[in-house]
Amino acid sequence: MAETISDRKRSHLELCEAAEVEYAGKTTLLEDVDLVHNALPELAVDEIAVGTTLLGKPLRAPLLISGMTGGTEEATEINRGLARVAEAHGIGFGLGSQRAMHRTPALAHTFAVRDHAPTTLVLANLGLVQATALPSADVERLARAVGADAVCIHLNPAQEMIQANGDRDFRHGLATLARLVRDLPLPVIVKETGCGVSRGVGERLKHAGIGTVDVSGAGGTSWVKVETLRAGSRERELGEQFADWGIPTAATLLGLRGLGLDVIASGGIRTGLDVAKTIALGARAAGIALPVFRAYREGGVDAAAAYVERLVDGLRLAMVLTGSRDLEALGRTPVVLGGRLRHWLIGEGGA
Repeated sequence: MAETISDRKRSHLELCEAAEVEYAGKTTLLEDVDLVHNALPELAVDEIAVGTTLLGKPLRAPLLISGMTGGTEEATEINRGLARVAEAHGIGFGLGSQRAMHRTPALAHTFAVRDHAPTTLVLANLGLVQATALPSADVERLARAVGADAVCIHLNPAQEMIQANGDRDFRHGLATLARLVRDLPLPVIVKETGCGVSRGVGERLKHAGIGTVDVSGAGGTSWVKVETLRAGSRERELGEQFADWGIPTAATLLGLRGLGLDVIASGGIRTGLDVAKTIALGARAAGIALPVFRAYREGGVDAAAAYVERLVDGLRLAMVLTGSRDLEALGRTPVVLGGRLRHWLIGEGGA
């Protein structure tokens, strides 16, 4: 029997919960970013403001739970539970790819979170290849059906190339994005899926009218690795070659600076200090997926909520120790960059 999308999504969840799916030989390079200590911060902790706005909606902290799943009964519980965490903490929430919902409308309930997160920034999600094949009105209908505030179009050519029967035609993507920006009444976000966004791609996205980009850099979950674990022998050999493919998260953030994009930093964000470093490198918010999913699987909503709270605590501490009263000040704080990250800058033409 041929594998269904629901089968694939269930397999993805099982692997992300228990298997080794993170980059092995490549890191985010956030360890190559140091924030300069301020021994005289002249701040009280109660003065620290970690709120921001993203896509016109206020966030109580610069965080969002990145899109992970949908299309299986198991995903229903996960999406609703994590959406409740987002609502309680005033952070954003992204849905997994709605390709399954488009193909099988009966699966729409697995993406239905709005009743559990009435004020949350909710992001719809569709792959660029699928969006290319759909009229803009159909993309809008998918977003409206889940009460989304914006449409996230994800880019995942590396994952698709390793996935058995994955997409193989990536033409007309930029034209599709320009069309969606023109046609949709909702903001359009572009998100990579673990391989990062180069400066050249950022310039093309900006020219197409995209205002917000989620970099999803290398160093966290490798979806090439996930698909390799599921692949047949031919794809597995290719997947092993490309398991560490991608631009490290810190490098992709630096590469996009100065383009006028609102940037979401995801890909290997694990601590509040990581979040602080991404803000200092120009991000407006940070996205988290694998660690909050695993926390939820281990201890439910309470464990996931506790993980989010630890992120905010770490961010606040970093802001005190850099003398940053708010996120705007943190974005101006001095940073020291290590050698490997500088090499990426030179390779991208930034130094």
